Amino acid sequence: MLKKLILLGIACCLLFSFKSGEPVTPSLKISHNHRYFTAGNKPFFWLGDTGWLLFSKMKREEAEQYLDIRSKQGFNVIQVMVVHSVSEVNAYGDSALNNKNIAVPKVTPGNTFGKANEYDYWDHIDWIIDKAAEKGLYVALVPIWGSVVKGNHIGVEKAKIYTEFLAKRYREKNNVIWMNGGDIPGTDSLKTWNTIGNTLHALDTTHLITFHPRGRTQSSTWFHDQAWLSFNCFQSGHRTYAQDTSKKDLNYGEDNWKYVLADYNKIPAKPTLDAEPSYEKIPHGLHDIKLPRWTAADVRRYGYWSVFAGASGYTYGNNDVMQMHKPGEKKTAYGSKGYWFNSINDPGARQMIYLKKLMLSRPYMERVPDQSIIAGDAGKRYDHLIATRGKSYAFVYTYTGREISINAQKLIGTKIKASWYDPRNGQITPIGTVAKANVLKFKPPGQKVNGNDWVLVVDAI
Repeated sequence: MLKKLILLGIACCLLFSFKSGEPVTPSLKISHNHRYFTAGNKPFFWLGDTGWLLFSKMKREEAEQYLDIRSKQGFNVIQVMVVHSVSEVNAYGDSALNNKNIAVPKVTPGNTFGKANEYDYWDHIDWIIDKAAEKGLYVALVPIWGSVVKGNHIGVEKAKIYTEFLAKRYREKNNVIWMNGGDIPGTDSLKTWNTIGNTLHALDTTHLITFHPRGRTQSSTWFHDQAWLSFNCFQSGHRTYAQDTSKKDLNYGEDNWKYVLADYNKIPAKPTLDAEPSYEKIPHGLHDIKLPRWTAADVRRYGYWSVFAGASGYTYGNNDVMQMHKPGEKKTAYGSKGYWFNSINDPGARQMIYLKKLMLSRPYMERVPDQSIIAGDAGKRYDHLIATRGKSYAFVYTYTGREISINAQKLIGTKIKASWYDPRNGQITPIGTVAKANVLKFKPPGQKVNGNDWVLVVDAI
């Protein structure tokens, strides 16, 4: 009898929790000011990771290991390809498509895990999406990679059929975000991308939709006024200032904050973020593996620059992790040398949490970019200072550890409390309390050198 009562009590508790509690991943929404995201009516700072080949290369135990680590590191969005190639098979050898036809996904009726077809391509994706939700992670699904569309493997009719399949299959899952495109300019098969976007928008009214463009471009160039585009993305890319010579692209170089500025000034207002900056451990410019590789300092710089400029979040990437490089592989991309399960703990990945924590440490929705906080020349390239503020606080980022001069008159109160925030470890070093003035100067710890980055934190008193 006692055993029955205990079991009944547990069941009641579980039922009450299910009915009264919110899901771990409530659907993302656009904030009232159209600049940021919310989840369950709370501010949501997008901290993404490019796990592009998660669905195709990882077995379930590997996928769960990856998701668990990223969740514990503070990430909350995983960007992943649904179909990277018309020949796509998963880690168990099951094909995504019948006869390489995007309009005919190879689906076994019902969820067959534990039966003869337990490794069905689509059931495997379902399992990973659900496992991500358990760990508080959202998945930004790229329906079909841009190279497949560019290779004439898909047209408007097939795109519509395939997208209808995806929308109906995943529209009930709270933790889904749609990321149309896939490393491609919108002008390449424009009708196909609009067909995918419009079909998702018509059949799935719950989930947000964006577009992942090619390097050095932004979704707003082609799709800002489209009803299906909920928010903008840009890919600041993997090139250096010196490598940025393409006449087709904007001459922003590594200044990813300029993409945010361009999107921020567009009407109607929509959130924007850097969905693919330079990856940690990837060669400068991608293709010449003899060139130097981007470091943790570089991914921090891209993160703080873009977010302080007004971005709604930031996506980190790692060369070894994005392609899920595993032992025994004969070929790798971009000179990948490490294995995903080691590189997942690289310094840049572990340091991303400090950006997220800083942004959520003050009233988030009132935050705006404001370069007028900086007194004097903001500087160019790596010396560039960038500022963001709320009503009673301001953050100023320096990548080189240069002296910062600020004008605190826009903040309330008569005094300010200043401190240094270390992007490498999240530690705070108090500076002191001073009276407000037109110009206040602060010298960061250490020598002026690339990678000695700091955030000046100013709170009004």
